Amino acid sequence: MSRILLISTGGTLASSHNEQGLAPELGGHDILERIAGLTTGFEVDVEELFMLDSSNVQPEEWGILAERIFERRRHYDGVVVIHGTDTLSYTASALSFALQHIEVPVVLTGSQISIENPIADATENCRAALHMASSGCPGVYVAFNRKIILGTRASKVRTRSFDAFESIDHPYAAKINSSGLVVNFPAIPRSVGACRLQNRFSTDVFLLKLFPGISPDIFRRLREMGVRGVYVEAFGIGGLPYERRNMTGAIRAAVADGMVVAVGSQCLYEGSDFTVYEVGRQVLGSGVVETGNMTSEAAITKLMWALGQYEDAAQVQKVMRTNLVGELGAVTDWEQ
Repeated sequence: MSRILLISTGGTLASSHNEQGLAPELGGHDILERIAGLTTGFEVDVEELFMLDSSNVQPEEWGILAERIFERRRHYDGVVVIHGTDTLSYTASALSFALQHIEVPVVLTGSQISIENPIADATENCRAALHMASSGCPGVYVAFNRKIILGTRASKVRTRSFDAFESIDHPYAAKINSSGLVVNFPAIPRSVGACRLQNRFSTDVFLLKLFPGISPDIFRRLREMGVRGVYVEAFGIGGLPYERRNMTGAIRAAVADGMVVAVGSQCLYEGSDFTVYEVGRQVLGSGVVETGNMTSEAAITKLMWALGQYEDAAQVQKVMRTNLVGELGAVTDWEQ
């Protein structure tokens, strides 16, 4: 019998209707009572950590949640985290970096409809999370709509559909079908080393999405605000404007001034390659970090995490270029 820790943080799954609309009101024990039929074969303990809409889950909560999981991990075969869907991908990425080499599965899940609703997707998502948490596959994952996604590859791509999350440029870690939980072992990064808690995150960061006509003066203003790191979503495979409004020049100047600048693509799939076009090549060799096919959620949380660990910009750049927990890598041909 697998021993599972269920940590409740709120979200739609734990919500009820009140005068102001949907808000988290159901505690972990309420959730456990409603999924009692799914827990046969599991010994489930509950901890109620937060009661928050995920829009209010921020780096401070990531740090607390990571510490709680780190403290409890040796007493359980796996951990399930109930979480709102809107920022679930950010939390999954943040935990992946904060809990590298974790010895047990940590599985985040939520739902598009409250568990109080009889047609909700909540129970099926909890079922998937429980089984992945007992799989013996260490790492951080997202369980949704019978799919298990590596924590650093999950992105919410739909606002209403039960099929809300996708695995970006990476095969599913597992699926649930008529054969049960089917794990795709090649899709799970190997973990070598001891787990240690690294749960400091810097909020001196900014995410900048380029648009035609954007003023490069934004980088001067960001430096004046004390921003230490910027993640730029560039055009297509890696386009940055330099005619009339010289964004590439502004970025080079910011990097020379000690700011860490990471640049990826606005496109959800297939990532960036700054070697293809002149508009991308102009920042190569300037110290800019190209994020390739990292998701935006993974890129910004990794930047926040790296700046939380290191003061030296060169060290942060080095870490940003290193594939730590499967967040960075070539697109594979494995079947989704």
